[in-house]
Amino acid sequence: MATNFIQPPIPASHVFSSKPCALKMMKIHGALLATHQWNKKCSRFGLNSSVKAAEQSSELVADEKIIPEESAQIKKNLYDALQGINRGIFGVTSAKKTEILKLVELLESQNPNPEPTSRLEKVSGSWKLIYSTITILGSKRTKLGLRDFISLGDFVQSIDVVEGKAVNAVKFSAKGLNLFNGLLTIEASFKIASKSRVDISYLKSVITPEQLMNVFRKNYDLLLSIFNPEGWLEITYVDSSLRIGRDDKGNIFILERVEDNTL
Repeated sequence: MATNFIQPPIPASHVFSSKPCALKMMKIHGALLATHQWNKKCSRFGLNSSVKAAEQSSELVADEKIIPEESAQIKKNLYDALQGINRGIFGVTSAKKTEILKLVELLESQNPNPEPTSRLEKVSGSWKLIYSTITILGSKRTKLGLRDFISLGDFVQSIDVVEGKAVNAVKFSAKGLNLFNGLLTIEASFKIASKSRVDISYLKSVITPEQLMNVFRKNYDLLLSIFNPEGWLEITYVDSSLRIGRDDKGNIFILERVEDNTL
C-alpha cells in the first residue's frame, strides 16, 4: 500500500525558481522526497543526489532486479502447471489448457516490458521452449515417427538482435540398430512491426545427420509446417528469465532463458 507523506506548506522563500528541476522532480513521481538540503546548483535544493538515487531505483525496477511478489507467485504456479506435460506438444486436457491460459493471461497483464521491441536486449540470447499450443497428434505424429521410433528433444531458440535473426533448433533421437541424435535447424529473419510485434521470414533449414534427413525426407514439408516460425509474433510478456509470445496462427509459446551454446 502506498504511503502518503504529508509535509507542511513550503514557505514562499523556498518556492522552486528553476522549472527544469521542478519538472524533473515531478517526472520521477513518488520516488523522490525533497531533502531540503541547500545548495546553489538546482533551485537551491539538494536535488542532484536525490534525483540520481531515484533514477537508479527506477533502473532497478526496469531491469527486473526487483520482481513483484505477485508476479513471482504467478510464475511459480505456471511452472507447476507445466510439469509432466512434455511442453504440450502431444496435447493436454482441456482443463489443463484452460489452467495454463489463465496463468498466461495473468502474467501478460503484469508485463514489466510492455514495449519489448524498443528493448530488444531483453529477448536477445538463447531460450528453451517449455510450452506451446502447437500439437503433433494423430496421423501427423505417426507419419513423423514420433510414437515409437523418433523421440522429440529440446526446442531451443537463439536470437541475435544485432543481425535481426533467429535460429530455431529442434533435437531428435532415433531408435534403431544404433541410437543416434539429430537436429532440425531453421533460420529466420525478423524485423520490428510495432512496439510489441515482429514480422518473421523463413530463410533456410537443414537436418543433421544425413540418417535423420533420410527418416524425414518423405514428410519434410509436414515437419517444416509444424516448426516453421514464419508470420508475425507478438511478445506479450518478457522478463529476465521468461518470455511469452502469441503468433498470427493463434498459438501461444512460453520459453525460459538458458545459457548460450546449449545446442
